[in-house]
Amino acid sequence: MAAVTLSKIEKVYPNGFKAVHGVDLEVRDGEFMVFVGPSGCAKSTLLRMVAGLESISGGELRIGGKVVNELPAKQRGIAMVFQNYALYPHMKVYENLAFGLKLAGTPKAEIDARVREAARLLEMEALLDRYPKQLSGGQAQRVAVGRAIVKRPEVFLFDEPLSNLDAKLRSSMRVRLTELHKTLRDSGHPATVIYVTHDQTEAMTMGERICVLKEGTIQQVDTPEALYERPANAFVGGFIGSPEMNLRTVVIEGSGEARTLRWGDVSVPLPARQARQVAGRANGELTLGLRPEHIAALPGAARAVPVPGTLRFLEYMGSEVFVHADIGGQPFTSRVAADAVGPLAGAERGSAHSFHLQMASCHLFDPASGANLTR
Repeated sequence: MAAVTLSKIEKVYPNGFKAVHGVDLEVRDGEFMVFVGPSGCAKSTLLRMVAGLESISGGELRIGGKVVNELPAKQRGIAMVFQNYALYPHMKVYENLAFGLKLAGTPKAEIDARVREAARLLEMEALLDRYPKQLSGGQAQRVAVGRAIVKRPEVFLFDEPLSNLDAKLRSSMRVRLTELHKTLRDSGHPATVIYVTHDQTEAMTMGERICVLKEGTIQQVDTPEALYERPANAFVGGFIGSPEMNLRTVVIEGSGEARTLRWGDVSVPLPARQARQVAGRANGELTLGLRPEHIAALPGAARAVPVPGTLRFLEYMGSEVFVHADIGGQPFTSRVAADAVGPLAGAERGSAHSFHLQMASCHLFDPASGANLTR
C-alpha cells in the first residue's frame, strides 16, 4: 500500500473563501486514519482533494512518495466509497463488483477471482445474483465496499459511508470494516484507509489514529486513548467523548501548590500535580474540564471532593445513567453505573445532593487560546 502525505495543503474557492488552512499530515502506510469534526470543518473537502475530486490551491500531496497534485483521480491508485453507495441499478451485485475491472481490461478469470474473494471477505456470496433494489441498506453498503476492494487500490477513502444506516446497522458495519482492515493486513495486503465521519463514536471505535478538524485546521492527531485522556485543547476535549466533557469557566486563586478553583458558591482545592502545571499562571479565569465519569453520585472515589448540588434530571441508558445537575450554579453531567445512582433514583427535580469531583483527573484550559495547560 502507500502512505499519504499532506504538506501545507490549502483550499481557496473562487469567491475567496479559504476552506483548508495549510494542513500538514502523514497517514502512515497501512494505517486506519479517521478525519472527524463538526459540519463545515473541511474533512470531506480534504478527502476529495486526496481523491482528485477537488483541486488543490496550495501545498503538496503525495501518495506513496509520488506528488499527485495534478494527477487525475483514476491515476492516483485510490478507491472511494461514498455515502450514497452509487450502485448501478440495472446490474446484479456481481456485475457491479466487476464493472470497473472490465473497463480496465482485466482478464475474465482474474475478475472472477477478485469478485469472489471480495464477496468472501464481506460475507456476501449469497448476494451476487441480486439487483441493488433487492438489497438492504447494510448489504448495499457492503457491495460498495466490495467494489473498492476488487480494485486493490493503494488507498481506500470512505466519505461518511454509514450515515444512511440505522443505529444497529452502523454498529455492525463499524465492526465489519474494522475487521476487514485487520484481515487485509494479516493476509499481507495492508490497506491505507482514510475515513471521514462527523460521528465521534465511529472515530473512537474505528481509528488507529484520529485527526480532529475545526474550520479547516488540524486541532490534534493522536490515538483514540490519547485524544480522550490528553486533549490538546478545549475544542478536542469537548468534541471527543459522549456525554461531552464538562467545560466551565472558573476562577483560580492562591499561590504555589495551595491553589483553589472557584465558581458560584463552590470552591475546591486543585491537586498538587495540576497546581504545579499552572504554577506560572496568575490568578484569574480558566476553563475547567471534567469528564462525566469523574463526577460521582456517591462517595467512594479516592481523594474525591464533595460539593453541594441540585438534581435536574436523569437519563437512564441501561447499564449506566447520565445525571444532570447544577453545581455552583453551573450545569454539569455525571455518568455513573446504574447500580451507583443511590438516593438519586426517584429523587425529585431540584432536590439537593452531594456530588464527588475527582479533581485529580481534571483539565485546565486557557480561556483565550483553548490550550490545555495540564496536558
